[in-house]
Amino acid sequence: MTGEVNEGPAAAAASARSGDRGVPGGRPPGAAQPVYRPIIRLGGRWAGQADDYFAGRRAAAEPRDAASVLLLRAAPGASGVEVYMLRRARSMAFAPGASAFPGGSVDPRDAEDDVAWAGPDAAAWGRLLDASPSLARALVCAAVRETFEESGVLLAGPAAGALVADTSGPDWEADRTALLDRSLSLAQLLARRDLVLRSDLLRPWSRWITPVTEARRYDTRFFAAALPPGQRTRDVGGEAEQVIWTRPAEAIRAAQARELYLLPPTATCLAEVAGYPDVPAALSDEHSMRPVTPAVVRADGAFWLTVPDDVRYPL
Repeated sequence: MTGEVNEGPAAAAASARSGDRGVPGGRPPGAAQPVYRPIIRLGGRWAGQADDYFAGRRAAAEPRDAASVLLLRAAPGASGVEVYMLRRARSMAFAPGASAFPGGSVDPRDAEDDVAWAGPDAAAWGRLLDASPSLARALVCAAVRETFEESGVLLAGPAAGALVADTSGPDWEADRTALLDRSLSLAQLLARRDLVLRSDLLRPWSRWITPVTEARRYDTRFFAAALPPGQRTRDVGGEAEQVIWTRPAEAIRAAQARELYLLPPTATCLAEVAGYPDVPAALSDEHSMRPVTPAVVRADGAFWLTVPDDVRYPL
């Protein structure tokens, strides 16, 4: 997405407040109308998609369920948190060149109910994620799978309370590649290695749904997890052009300087993590899983992306 960030024109702000085109509806009668604020002026194909949607040339796409993981570790020094990020390859269909957390769409086999499991069960996760138990299981499995595929870190162990100590060998790389090409499912990987998925290592963080104007949409649950002791991330290539560990505030500053490209959910998650002194504090807080759907409004001949005013968007 391109264009000005931070404050938009008064007309766009008024349009967002009035519930004009693109602002989600469906609220009970008498419910308070949330205030939306403009953050990005849309250009290029994003403006074209918005124009097609509002002109009735294209219906809203159904969002695909997805999971993404903020992998955290202690920052060097007395305090602070670092987060693992990758820059998406410019050949990717969705968000090319964007810096993001490990994540992706739920695969049908992520819902396999024979996966070895430790921690809160699917029903408990369903309550946390506002999802059915089967979808919750698939989301947690997708989070673990995508983290391993895109960082080499596996949130699993030989038993509840235990962890895989090292996933850096060539045999692990072969398994990671098999997950990527879908010749191996997560359940099959865990069974073959006699491991259990450690769902207790994940924490629900937030939920974002792609605006209705986008041709490719996702309903993404974000999770957070600490880097397991002994495991190390590595540059796994594939969908990523570059991987880094960074303090959230540094990533935000780089985005403000146009050195990084961050989508609104990523930037907001970084702003939230930046407020914690250490990893245990970040993982101990409860987070709202109320879905956030940025809205698009048209004002002064331009399309603007807006977010609810209570969203901590830092750019």
